[in-house]
Amino acid sequence: MGENSEWVTPGEVLGKASKFKAGRGAYVSPDKLTVYASLTGSRRILSPPRGSPDQRPTVEVTGHKAHGAIPEPGSVVIARVTKVMERMASADILCLGTKSVREKFSGIIRLQDVRATEIDKVDMLSSFRPGDIVRAHVLSLGDARAYYLSTAKNELGVISAQSAASGETMVPISWTEMQCPRTGQIEQRKVAKVGG
Repeated sequence: MGENSEWVTPGEVLGKASKFKAGRGAYVSPDKLTVYASLTGSRRILSPPRGSPDQRPTVEVTGHKAHGAIPEPGSVVIARVTKVMERMASADILCLGTKSVREKFSGIIRLQDVRATEIDKVDMLSSFRPGDIVRAHVLSLGDARAYYLSTAKNELGVISAQSAASGETMVPISWTEMQCPRTGQIEQRKVAKVGG
């Protein structure tokens, strides 16, 4: 369809959602108006299958190398917290669902996205620490090429953390606390509900 060689980067507009469906390496904005690129590569437009009720062509981005799983808004990821600040925490995305990611993707958990209730009482340093492994929901592709992540559901939050005192893997004892099995020391976290 002519526009198969344009080079795009994450966050670039690929077209209007009224004219295109989002394929691999692309996603539709939360307002359902625009299709954006979610990785660096070539923009390709694919004709709709013959007889398909939706006759919009599909726009996709194919990377310069074979790519694995790519985080998209709505997907659940596993990430390692790298830095905690007063208003946000940075994280490296390790897995998308059950698949590990091949490329490096960064995420940001903003203060307002830590939990669904009592947002004004959230303390980032009591929610996460560097090295924590968290389960989070991808909200959108944010600024500076980092995804905005949320832990504002019961099943989202810290799933594994090391004790500051002993280095042991801690055990969750409540929604907001984890305990070192060796020392008994309790540390604050935004704990994910595990299991049913």
